[in-house]
Formats: sequence, structure tokens, C-alpha cells
Amino acid sequence: MTSRPIAVAPDTRPAMYEAMCRAVAAGGGRLVEPADADGLVWADPAGVDSFPEVVANAQNLEWIQLPYAGIEPFAHHLDDRWTWTCGKGVYAPAVAETALGMILAGQKHLHGYSRATSWSDPVGRVLAGSRITVLGGGGITGHLLPLLAPFGCDVTVVRRREEAFSGADRTITTGRLFEVLPRTDVLVVALALTAETTGIVGVAELAALPDHAWLVNVARGGHVVTEDLVEALRSDSLGGAALDVTNPEPLPDGHPLWSEPRCLITPHVANTPEMGLRLLEPFVAENVSRFCSGDVLLAPVDVALGY
Repeated sequence: MTSRPIAVAPDTRPAMYEAMCRAVAAGGGRLVEPADADGLVWADPAGVDSFPEVVANAQNLEWIQLPYAGIEPFAHHLDDRWTWTCGKGVYAPAVAETALGMILAGQKHLHGYSRATSWSDPVGRVLAGSRITVLGGGGITGHLLPLLAPFGCDVTVVRRREEAFSGADRTITTGRLFEVLPRTDVLVVALALTAETTGIVGVAELAALPDHAWLVNVARGGHVVTEDLVEALRSDSLGGAALDVTNPEPLPDGHPLWSEPRCLITPHVANTPEMGLRLLEPFVAENVSRFCSGDVLLAPVDVALGY
């Protein structure tokens, strides 16, 4: 394997920067400044604005590794001059665990009991045998379905292609979504945010769900039309919603969803920095090794599709 010059930038998040530097070394890369690099590992998910300055003098740059699974913060910088990879699949186990926790919390009314100030009447549903519809056929779904398997749920995966998905009872395309919504107990959103999937859950989709159904979103807030969700909850036409992501995000203080008793909100923590670095570091090391060896890289980004 030939060692190749790899840069890590920016250095604005010390823990992540150091972890990515370790990953480059572990993968056989040689740490250099961006101007001298063949590859660039991006080390600050929030530092998107500094990208043009970092790559301005990187004349030999071939490959860029992003830390995200969903790369929409970087979408406006995508350029087919370079090969791009992301963190797709890296965080899936952690996010799938959160999705299962949210499903169980909704079915067992834990969100309601946690807010109670006095003894209340029993509320809840049995998860076993429930009908689960999952939007998305990626890594999160791949890790969620084995977690659901002991409950014997009837699972439908909705994706772009009608190909069998391991662990699902059926796989259908997005165009057939309304066939399954009326018989869905829990709708899980776990797909990439693109122009096609933005607002994929709106007034019509929410109205098609049974009034006991729960919406669980562990993907991106833009998948759900927030105003339509607020109205569905207000009118009791939806059982509840568990949201790790919102639109807008962060969700402003005083927003109606904060005071909605049928809503459980977590602040985009299905994958925390502590969980994420532990998963991302070996993944980046593997991609650095592949880049140095000229092998196929993990988690490529399609510049045209934007994910």
C-alpha cells in the first residue's frame, strides 16, 4: 500500500480533529496541509462555510470524506471535480436503537406518564404484532428490522426500488405509499433528505394514517411538513409523534410541538458526538486505507442525486 497525503480540516473541533488525524494515520495516510493533499477528511460538521477557503489552493485534491450520513449541509458545495464519500451507514446502529426506543415509548405512553403530576388511567398499545411502515431502505432500516424481529411485527419497507429488503415482510416503492398508510400502526421515517423526499409526510399522508398511529422521525426534519403535523396532533387525527429531528431545527422555544402532549421530542441526539466519533474513526481509517490502495471507497456520494 502506498501512503498518500491526506489533510484533516478544519481544526475547530479539537476532539473530532484529533480523532480524524488518528484515523488518517491508522489508515496509512500521511498528514499534510490541505494545499498539499490528495485527500481531505472534513472534521467539523458545523463548519461548512469554511470549505471554499480550505480547498482554494488544493490543486491535487481527488477525494473528500464528509462526517455526515445525510450530506445536505454540504450539498451546495458538491462538485464532480472530486470523489466524495460520507458517513452513510456509520451511525445506523445508534440511530436504530433510538428509533426502537421511540417506538416503544409511544406505544407504552411513556411520554405521557413522564409529564404526569398525579396517578392516571392506563394507556398504551402492544407493540408485538403491530404493523410498521418504514420509509427508507438504508442502513438505519437494516439495523432497525432485527431489533423489531422479536416483536413479530408486520413490516413494510418503502423505497425507491421494489427490491426485497432483509427482515421486511414486503417492499414497495414510494408511489404505493398510500396503499399501506391506512393499515400502519407506526410510520418510521429513516431515509435521506433530497428534493424528492422533502415534505414526504404532509397533510395527505397524515390523514391516511389511522388515528391511533404514531409517526417516528429519526431522519431529517424536512421530511415532515411541521404545520401539518401540528394540526394532525391538535385535531386528534394522529396518535402521536416521536421526533429526534424537526423543521425548523433547533425547534424554537414556544413552538406548539413543545407543549403538545402527544409529542416526544429529543434534540437530534439519536447519534451523539460521543457515540459518533467511536463509530466514525475506524470507518474513516478504512476509507483512507482504501484510498491509498486504490480500492473502492465506502459510502460514495452521488453528486447528481445529492446523497
